Amino acid sequence: MTVIVDYGAGNLFSLKSSLHMIGAEAVVSSDPSDILAADRVILPGVGAFGDAAELLRRGGLDRAVTEKALSGGYILGICLGMQLLFDRSFEDGVHNGLGLIPGDVVPIKPRLPSGYKVPHIGWNSLEFPSTRSPLFASLNSGEYVYFVHSFFADCDSAFISARTDYGIPLTAAVERGNVMGCQFHPEKSGKAGLRILKAFCDMRS
Repeated sequence: MTVIVDYGAGNLFSLKSSLHMIGAEAVVSSDPSDILAADRVILPGVGAFGDAAELLRRGGLDRAVTEKALSGGYILGICLGMQLLFDRSFEDGVHNGLGLIPGDVVPIKPRLPSGYKVPHIGWNSLEFPSTRSPLFASLNSGEYVYFVHSFFADCDSAFISARTDYGIPLTAAVERGNVMGCQFHPEKSGKAGLRILKAFCDMRS
């Protein structure tokens, strides 16, 4: 069973619809006990980091997601949900994340060449390191996925499982063992996104 975490800051309908399309059994829940009992957990997210982190803490969902990750359960963060996996975000101040992947979430704008707009929005291609994550086993380098973000993960390259180019290389996906994240939206990324979600839902502890 895959649990989609409902903490009031995620695009739940399109994600659940995408999982239904690939035949994955999934439930949407804000109950920590469901997260702890799940085989896999998806942490979605849209909006501001600080607000989302507070919503997770308010319901005890931060502790449940962390405990699930530390016990070996598969976690997939999407967009803001991926950013929440990191130590800190510098969006409108400094906010603590879940600390499951070392690194910071920082603004894109100061690092971009002139002429590039923020947010980074629309379709962009993925490039993978030589060692391919199982999450992207069915994708080829250069396949396109859909992004909407103004901040990105600044972390050690050992944790970066995909990059995209937007004037500079940006972190597109991350992985630390059983904890994974996509800065882009698989549920809005057509057939490529569905293949990514299927790869995640096929993972077994």
